[in-house]
Amino acid sequence: MSTTPRVIRSTPMQRNFLLASILGLSAMVASTPTFAEPVREHRIVNLQAETSRDVQNDEMQATLYTELNNTNPTTLARDTAQIVNKAMDLAKAYPSVKVSSGTQSTYPIYSDKNKLTGWRGRAEIQLKTSDFKAGSELIAQLQSNMQLEAVNFSVSAQQRLKVENELLTDITKIFRERASLLQNAWGASKYELVEMNITSSNDEPRPYPMMMRMAKAEASDAVPAQAVQSGNSKVRVQANGSIQLQ
Repeated sequence: MSTTPRVIRSTPMQRNFLLASILGLSAMVASTPTFAEPVREHRIVNLQAETSRDVQNDEMQATLYTELNNTNPTTLARDTAQIVNKAMDLAKAYPSVKVSSGTQSTYPIYSDKNKLTGWRGRAEIQLKTSDFKAGSELIAQLQSNMQLEAVNFSVSAQQRLKVENELLTDITKIFRERASLLQNAWGASKYELVEMNITSSNDEPRPYPMMMRMAKAEASDAVPAQAVQSGNSKVRVQANGSIQLQ
């Protein structure tokens, strides 16, 4: 038994649709743009620069504290509060010195046999001023009832911002000079800045050593005001970025 192949005949409408599709596809291929421009070489170079300036410290910070022991925690809290309140009252005579409360804590004391024997309390006050003479005098008075933990000197926020703004011009000039040197070394006709990040920091001196006094000092043992040298801090400005040689 022979099988006759089946012939599928298309209608005139189907033939017209197929022809229109082929012509449309050919038109799209003919209108597609070609990009013959070669890929551009990047030639990107990373750069960094730094500048700094020594600036005299114009702000003093100090921490004073009282530390007492007592078998009664209520009595301990009262005695600690009296010392802190007296310090705050003394500070009112020095309006150029900002005084604030610091850390305050109370914790138990145990014997070698792990038996509770009493309580220890500690309270701090913080001083900040640009008037070094007033700050030194107040610290001397407070040491009749409190102990001095540390004195630090730093550049104030206003002074640091002023210096950083001045260094911005310097760091930009240094960065551009280095970019020009690289441009000439590579034989480039010019360069363009791709990006640049600017950061700042400052190196402050270590805490300034001052005389330490034990708590409950007698009035006759008053500490004289001590002359201080604030020293300098180094304000730095760094620039990191990249350029494209052309």
